[in-house]
Amino acid sequence: MALSTAQIRQEFPILGSGEVIYLDSAATAQTPQIVLQEMDNFYKEEKANVHRGMHVLAERATVAYEAARKRVADFIGAAPHDVVFTKSCTESINLVAKTWGRANLKQGDTVLLSLLEHHSNIVPWMQLKEELDINIEWIEIDDTGKLMIDDADFANVKFVSITGLSNVMGTLTDLQTVIERAHAADAKVMVDAAQLIVHRGIDVADLDCDFLAFSGHKLYGPTGIGVLYGKRELLEQMPPFLGGGMMIDRVTRDGFTSAEAPQKFEAGTPAIAEAVGLSAAINWFRQYSWNDIESHEKILMRTAVASLSTVEGLEILGRPE
Repeated sequence: MALSTAQIRQEFPILGSGEVIYLDSAATAQTPQIVLQEMDNFYKEEKANVHRGMHVLAERATVAYEAARKRVADFIGAAPHDVVFTKSCTESINLVAKTWGRANLKQGDTVLLSLLEHHSNIVPWMQLKEELDINIEWIEIDDTGKLMIDDADFANVKFVSITGLSNVMGTLTDLQTVIERAHAADAKVMVDAAQLIVHRGIDVADLDCDFLAFSGHKLYGPTGIGVLYGKRELLEQMPPFLGGGMMIDRVTRDGFTSAEAPQKFEAGTPAIAEAVGLSAAINWFRQYSWNDIESHEKILMRTAVASLSTVEGLEILGRPE
C-alpha cells in the first residue's frame, strides 16, 4: 500500500501549511504533532526527576522514562537493560571509545573505519590514537561509493566502527559481512546507525553487532536524545563515562561503586522529556511498514536521479540502491 504523503505532511506542524519544502532530513528530521503533544503532556502532568524520588510525580516520570527505554529496545530487538540513553549518536560513539576503547585497546592495536564515516565516528578514534598510540586503518570505497570490504585486512583489527548508511553517498553497508569478518578475527564491532535507523529495520540480535548507536532527532523525535545499545557482557565490563547523579550504587569518603548498566552510563538528570518524545516518535513511525517505506524511497530516488541527470555538468556520486 502506497504511503499517503499529503496526509503524512499534515501531521507535521512545520510542513502542514504546504509553505515549507524540507529536504534536509539527513541532518535532522521534522517532528510530528503527536511527539510534541506527548512531550508537552509530560511537562504539564508528570514532570519530576527519575529514579530518586518517592512521590507520585517521581514515580510517574520514572515509569514514563523506563517505558521509553523498553520501546526503543523493542524497536531494535534488544533487551531494555542493554539500552543506554545519551544526548546524541555522537555521545554514544564517544562513550564507547572513551570507556571500552581506553580499557581494552593498547599501543599498536588497530581500529578499522571506513571512508564513508561521519566525523563523529572518526574523531573519537583519532583522539584515542593520540592518547594510546593505536593504529587507524580504512576500508576504501570504489567509484560508485561502495565499500571495498573484500580488500580490507581484518587480521590484526581489534575494533571496527562503521556506518550502516552513509549520510553523503547513500551507500548501504553490508553489515553482516563486516561483522562476520570482524568476529572471525576476534574484533568487536560498533554500528553508527544514525541514518540507517529510519531506512531499514534493525534487529541487533540477528545482526550480532557488539554496539549500535543512533540519534532521536533523525527518527522524527526531539533533539538532545541518543541511544547506545551494547551487549550486556561488554556494558558490564566498561567503566562509567561520567560521574555523579544516579550512576552510583554507593559513595563513601574512600570511594564509590557504580550502579549496573544502563544507569552506570546515565549520570545526572537525564533527558526525560526527550526520551518520552523518542518513544512517541517510534510509536508513530511503526504505523508504517518497512516495505512501504522502502518502496516509497526507491520511487523518490529514481525520480531524483532522473531529474538531476538532465542537469548539464552535474556528476552524481554514488549509486542509490
